[in-house]
Amino acid sequence: MSSHSDTLDHADDQEDGQTAAKPQNGRWVLAKKILTWVFLIAVVVLLVIYARKVDWGEVWKVFTGYKWTTLAMAGGLVVLSYIMYGCYDLIGRAYCGHKLVKRQVFLVSFICYAFTLTLSTWVGGIGMRYRLYSRLGLSSGTITRIFSLSIATNWLGYVLLAGGIFVSGVVDMPPNWFVGDTTLRLIGFGLLTFIVFYLGVCAFAKQREWTVRKQRLALPSLRMACLQLLVSSINWMAMAAIVYLFLGRQVDYLHVLGVLLLSSIAMVIVHIPAGVGVLETVFIALLANDGLSQGKIIAALLGYRTLYFIIPLLIAAVLYFALEGRAKKLKVSNDRREERKQQEKHAT
Repeated sequence: MSSHSDTLDHADDQEDGQTAAKPQNGRWVLAKKILTWVFLIAVVVLLVIYARKVDWGEVWKVFTGYKWTTLAMAGGLVVLSYIMYGCYDLIGRAYCGHKLVKRQVFLVSFICYAFTLTLSTWVGGIGMRYRLYSRLGLSSGTITRIFSLSIATNWLGYVLLAGGIFVSGVVDMPPNWFVGDTTLRLIGFGLLTFIVFYLGVCAFAKQREWTVRKQRLALPSLRMACLQLLVSSINWMAMAAIVYLFLGRQVDYLHVLGVLLLSSIAMVIVHIPAGVGVLETVFIALLANDGLSQGKIIAALLGYRTLYFIIPLLIAAVLYFALEGRAKKLKVSNDRREERKQQEKHAT
């Protein structure tokens, strides 16, 4: 683990040196300022547009209809889920060997995922992650590897859980859907086979590094691969548990998990921010035979959206602008901390 992270870290040092060597002319400085303001304005506009689409009266009505114990447990699961998102980027920190302190990694991760889940990957996953991490002192190559690994981590857990759920036959597909029960089981076997293959490659592959478009990529260790599967699986299971609670525990948990996994793929294919309408359609179709009314399902999903998407987005918006204001000072502090570590390293 340390060998390939040191290699990647050394490559980033070379990249930073090359970047620093480029002349910073007045036009480039002006262009950066303009792009910064354009990005900040775009964030505000997207937040306003999303806020105007939300029926706040309906949100309040549904939310106040739940017992405080249900809201408390669901809120705890939301916190757990976002902690797991933070662990994605902490795994990326270990993978790349960068030196940002863990609390900064968690803060950037929370902001980015809150925006990603509600607005889009382009806004939160790419735009904000590159913006915030670069302002804290990371190179573009390091940020690319963090982003790539976080995506891989998220979907590895999905593949593991979906493989198990699909093979077990927990989810009964409607007769008029293009994917039947047998096909779903075959897909499940394929997903589990991929997980076995991935772990085998991480454990036994002799060639562990490649260069793709001037980016050095390295296979994670078997331990890191297992950690990816663990944190991502916990995250997906926490999301399903929130919906399960809002449904009043009237449906088997594994069934809810399976429906959530299927709806997530539909949301990726349709690519609507926050999966508005897609999530509801899949849940209504696949829970139609479980004795739940459409109103109950929609109310549960609205509670889920409020607690998991809307509230974290509002908090993340405040934290984003606060971090923008302090990023320059934090970068200076990070640079000084790294200089001290290098001096202590050379002294010993």
